Order: sequence, then structure tokens, then C-alpha cells
Amino acid sequence: MRKVLLVRFGEVYLKGLNRPYFLKKLTANVRTAVAPIGGHVWLSDSRIYVSGAEDIEECAQRVRKVFGVHSVSYALELEKDFETIAAACVELTKDLSGTFKVLARRSDKSFPMDSMTMAGELGYRVLTANPNLSVDVHKPQHKLNVEIRDYAYVSVGEIPAVGGMPLGTGGRAALLLSGGIDSPVAGYHVMRRGVVVEAIHFQSPPYTSERAKEKVLELAKILGEYGGGMKVHLVPFTNIQMEIHEKCPDAMGTVLMRRYMMRIAEGIARRIHAQALITGESLGQVASQTMEAIGCTDAVVNMPVFRPLIGMDKLEITEQAVKIGSYETSILPYEDCCTVFTPRHPNTKPRPEMVEDAEKALDTEALVRAAIEATEVIRV
Repeated sequence: MRKVLLVRFGEVYLKGLNRPYFLKKLTANVRTAVAPIGGHVWLSDSRIYVSGAEDIEECAQRVRKVFGVHSVSYALELEKDFETIAAACVELTKDLSGTFKVLARRSDKSFPMDSMTMAGELGYRVLTANPNLSVDVHKPQHKLNVEIRDYAYVSVGEIPAVGGMPLGTGGRAALLLSGGIDSPVAGYHVMRRGVVVEAIHFQSPPYTSERAKEKVLELAKILGEYGGGMKVHLVPFTNIQMEIHEKCPDAMGTVLMRRYMMRIAEGIARRIHAQALITGESLGQVASQTMEAIGCTDAVVNMPVFRPLIGMDKLEITEQAVKIGSYETSILPYEDCCTVFTPRHPNTKPRPEMVEDAEKALDTEALVRAAIEATEVIRV
């Protein structure tokens, strides 16, 4: 007998003939997640197993953050002997009270007892040993899972995981990562669909501090916990902001800065072979996120722009930030480049011809090229 983690996956089951590719990728991602603590990972009969980790609880927390994993259970791996299985079931449920249900699955059809018979007999053994339990097959408080595969696996309960699709199966994208609440949540949602994400952050020294930079790197590190790390592209943006401030109408400053950010982000995205950009915009939340402003910013790029938060309000986004662990870092009071040279009265309904006319005062190609060439790349 030994303790293992039993790893379940959900949406991958729907992939038909492509399922082996997704399972191979998911298994590799789980292996990467537990490697630092010595976990051994293998795939067998549509299940992923982990054993040998130095800290089984830390191992479970690492695995539950792997995109594509639906749930994790602490399980006992046993020989396929009914009396041994029954004894393990009694032991695992001895301190429980309330209602329970036995879920038995027999993948190995050579096992002499079918699933229904096994569930009934094991339920009887548990009830006899623990008078504090009763059966509820519809809404039980506890689920006792028994699976007969290469070995017998017995577990109680499941730890919910992040779900989604295995990272690396959905392409590559570049996330415009600010120091705020929204963009980390946007990145998380796209990563959850199997997309490898690299972050792009615009900094404006000396108007933005080293602490602001460290805050963004910490946000990237938090996102990286769901994907084996993350690259951050730090773009110097001060010169562009100064040029806009000095040469363009003040009311157009916000939308012009966003257009330059999008141009630079697209340039970096193409260098890293990304196929899309991601932003944390929510429609109408601030001046640069009106429908007109978004239209003006999208006009300067020629790749898809994903906005997974576009229909969410701030409360919903904040709840998501708390859930993924980025909120406390996002609210640290360090400025970002978006607070530098902010117009007092920004134009919330810019027209494309107005924006294009304002940009004539700037050498756009040179400014974008210089910013991309001076970009620093850090892996967290």
C-alpha cells in the first residue's frame, strides 16, 4: 500500500481522436509542476497518478493549479484484494459523520465483483464500522471512491482544480500586463484555454518606480504558478509619453498612448511567435475602454485582440482576482505608466480621423522601433 494523488481531467475527454495529444501534454505539465518537490508522474488507463512527493499536500496544491486538471484526490494504492480494499475503506471513513455514498468503478473486468455489488458490500462494511454515517445516494456529504484499475485506488472526497485545457495546446499570446486588478485576471482566463502567455509591461521611469516594476514581476510570478513560469517584456515608454504630451492635443493623450502600446505589443508578439494580444479591458470602465476608444486602438494592429473581461463589472473581476491569488499584489499603491500624464478631460468618443490627425506630429515608426529594441526580458 502507498499514498498517491489521483488526478482527474474533464474537458480533455471530449477531444475524441485527439485525446492522446492532450493527455500527453497534460501529463507533461503535471510532471513539470511537481518536479521541484520530487513527484513521480505517470498516465495509466485514463488517469494521471502522482507519487513520491516530499510533501503530499504541497504536491496536491501544485497539481490543482495545472490547467486541464478537474480535481485531485488523496488516494491509497492497494492490491486488488477485496478484503484489503474493504479494510482501507473502513479506515478512511472512521472519523467521518453525516451522509456518504460509495462510487465504485471496475475498469479491470477480471476483478470478480462488479461495480454495483462492490459498492453495496463496501457501503455495508462502512456502515457497520461507523454508526455516525448514513447513506444518501443523491446528495451525500462524503463520497468514497473505489477504482479497480492496474491496482485498486481508494479515496474520500476531491479537491477542486482549475479545469480548462492543458497549457500549450491553444497557441501563444501576449498579455498587456499593468499593475492593476484586471489584466492578471484576463491573462488567467486565456491561459485556462491552453494558451501559453508572455507578459508585456510598459514602464515610465523616473515617473514609475522600481517598486512598481517589482509589483508587476510579482503578478507575473503569480500567473506563472499556473503555467511553469512566465516571461515578462519590460518596455520603456517614457519617451513616447513625453512626445504625446508635448506634441498632441491633451484630450487625445489616453487613446494615443493605448494605440502606441498596441503597436509595440504587436511587434513583440510577432517576435515571440504569438498569435494574439490579451488586454484586461472592460467596456466603459475607464475613458480608454469606451467602444469608440477600443475601435481606435484596435485599428493599429493586425492580429486578434482577446478581451475576456469585456462584459464583466469591477466586482466580478475583483472576485476573480481574489480567487486566483493576484488581488493583494494588484492593490499595492505603486503607480504604473497609465497614471503618468493622464489628461484631465480625456476624449471618451474619439473618431479615427481625429486620432490619425493628432499622430501626424509624431514619428510613429521610429518611436515604436526604439521602444521594442530597448525592451528588457525577464523570466519569473
